[in-house]
Amino acid sequence: MPNHGAILGLRIAPRRVSFLLVLVGLFALFTLLFTLPNAIPTGPSLSKSIADHKFSIPKYKDKFSSSILNPFRAASHKPPEQKNSTYGGSSWYSNWNWRSPFSSSITLDENRSLLPPLKDRAPVYCYYDTTVQRDAATKEAESALLLTWRRAWWAQGFKPVILSAAEAMNNPLYDELQRLDIEPGFKKDMMRWLAWENMGGGLLSHHLLFPMAAHEDPLLTFLRRGEYPGLTRWEGFDNALFAGPKIQIADAIIQALRNPKNKKAKDFITAVTSDTFRVDPSHDSLAFYDAKTVEKTYPKIAEEMAASRDRGIQSLNLLINSHLHNTWQDNFSNGIAVLKPMPAHTTHMTKPALELAARLSACSDTPVPSSCPPNLPKCSPCVSSHPMKITTPARYRNTTGLYTIGTVPHPYTLRTLDAFRDTLDIAYIRREIKKRDEWLYLVFQEHLGTGIPSSVRVVKFKDAVAGDYATSHSLWLTAEKESIPHDLEWWFGFEIPRNATDDGKSETPVPGPERRPKPEHDPADGPVSTDDDLSRELHILELAREVAKSKVDQDVRVRSAIEAWNLADTEAWRFAKAFLARSRVERLKWEEEESRYAGGVGSDSDNAKGSSWLRWGDDKED
Repeated sequence: MPNHGAILGLRIAPRRVSFLLVLVGLFALFTLLFTLPNAIPTGPSLSKSIADHKFSIPKYKDKFSSSILNPFRAASHKPPEQKNSTYGGSSWYSNWNWRSPFSSSITLDENRSLLPPLKDRAPVYCYYDTTVQRDAATKEAESALLLTWRRAWWAQGFKPVILSAAEAMNNPLYDELQRLDIEPGFKKDMMRWLAWENMGGGLLSHHLLFPMAAHEDPLLTFLRRGEYPGLTRWEGFDNALFAGPKIQIADAIIQALRNPKNKKAKDFITAVTSDTFRVDPSHDSLAFYDAKTVEKTYPKIAEEMAASRDRGIQSLNLLINSHLHNTWQDNFSNGIAVLKPMPAHTTHMTKPALELAARLSACSDTPVPSSCPPNLPKCSPCVSSHPMKITTPARYRNTTGLYTIGTVPHPYTLRTLDAFRDTLDIAYIRREIKKRDEWLYLVFQEHLGTGIPSSVRVVKFKDAVAGDYATSHSLWLTAEKESIPHDLEWWFGFEIPRNATDDGKSETPVPGPERRPKPEHDPADGPVSTDDDLSRELHILELAREVAKSKVDQDVRVRSAIEAWNLADTEAWRFAKAFLARSRVERLKWEEEESRYAGGVGSDSDNAKGSSWLRWGDDKED
């Protein structure tokens, strides 16, 4: 009988015969798909082409691709560490490729975030005469006012610098000024100009001039560029603001010094010819609180100033701060959105953001209630009984009149809260977590839809954090911090009210708080947690915060596993943390340098020696 299991004289088991036939079939299919179609021409010489056909194997066209996914890519060194690129447990690398979905493709370091290069800040100078004798109370009040001036300009993207007589004396024309017999007011104005010219030009502002408009205002955008083609002043502002290059400033100074009629001059403008300046009539985004404006618009402040200079300056400072705050509130007429994409068990996680929103929606203390800035006489004054609207939406909305405060959690923190578990292990991560990068998916679901990969969503997140004008429309915190940063006044440009509990509404006295009516709940804000759930939620959040900074091997393994399972969420968390840390480093380094000049006036007392680098719990072990 024939042997059915023998092929070419070899005995092969029936199962192996089937396997061999499958292999032959796959080889034939591979040959038809990848070799024959490429050799069939469109012309009439079909048979000849088949006869002359030669077998070819597909080749990689770019075996030296720069993609990090290329297995044949040659090893390369990490980019060198940049100066001042670590703080509070975060490290970053500034590069124009910051919109890459994953920083490690450029930094070659999983823990190093790719951030956009820092924008150059146009310097804006003001002159403070340190040679004038002042009592301690007046000096302290003026220093606080200068601090308000510095904060307001810094938040708008400028680098405010306080000049003194020391800079004026470094000017070669200083000796020539001292030999002139001129009016004291004109001489003081000349000292101001000499100090400005010594710094190389730019913007020269009065310390009572404040930016009082939205960040994207056309005039402020122009001034932020730092390019001023000619010597310019603004109509109706007298000596409040000048802009110009160093060469034209020097020419104007020489003209004023050598003017034969300078003995009668009262200020710099009257000592030069009318064609020295280009006069710009547009300055609606700037508020000037000079003596004439205060006396006309805020007579109460003028009376206090006449009675006691230090108390008058304190009242003026409170008034200006309240106007800066009120202008910010008017810019965001749709209110404040505190993102809460997974509302079931994230009440405590978003609590610091909600507290900040409540403080921002409150009214600042002011000696003149219901008043408006001099450049915005038709503003909407802040009223305690009608504060800004605060919502807790689950989705991010890119709306002009809406300010967004986001709380970005580490994937471990988010998953423990969502699962309501004290801890996670690798087995749970692999088997129970079905959706990857769920936080980014939920936050941008309305903005991007559902069919978008995580790599696109994380790029959109980076734009929302660090894109053009993003910093003036949103703030992104991390869930692992127990409180909000203490220096957010520099972020917003005004002092934020500390107590936001008073809403201006009277309540009928009752024996105890248990009888007070509970606030109405908006169903759009998610479910209401019970007291027991809130207590357990806080406990889980505290445990997650400990794991986030733990160096125990087991915690590190679990943390690494969930980070690998949620690459985009982890990238977003590191990016937000590093971006806020870098903004703090930029300001602290600048403030440390500026505190050495002009007697340290205008310095932030909260950033005293020994506390500035360790505020907000950002020590190196964090």
